Amino acid sequence: MAKVRRLFGLVLRLLAFGATVSAAVVMGTSRERASVFSISFEAKYSDIPSFKYFLIANAVVSVYSFLVIFLPAETLLWRLAAAFDLVATMLLTSSTSAALAVAQVGKDGNARAGWLPICGQVPRYCDHVTGALGAGFAGLILYVMILLYSLHTVLYPLLV
Repeated sequence: MAKVRRLFGLVLRLLAFGATVSAAVVMGTSRERASVFSISFEAKYSDIPSFKYFLIANAVVSVYSFLVIFLPAETLLWRLAAAFDLVATMLLTSSTSAALAVAQVGKDGNARAGWLPICGQVPRYCDHVTGALGAGFAGLILYVMILLYSLHTVLYPLLV
């Protein structure tokens, strides 16, 4: 039964690694050049601080996920890993919510503030950002599952 639990945790971490790496790569490659009334502009992720934060957070969490995969099963470092899983989950939560807020304004605009939507002018850029946010959200859901699994693994011996 212990091997099944370990395998389940490993599969969750591999899936989360894939989702966070995908989110970081797709966000990092999101850019498009467009012209409106003979004025050329370029939309790229690095122009928006929330998107930079999203990229950095997903990159950090993916490196952490990769390193934890190689942690031996019998070590007490798993208790520390449970604490770091909480930090990673919170980091993904904050970066995803910040990027989603900015993306929503970019897609729909804000009539009260006078901000116009940009997705009509740069649809490929918006599609890239949407894909990155989808992968990031999948990584967040997987990390919530990893956090629950880690807490169960650490606390179960204390409750029995």
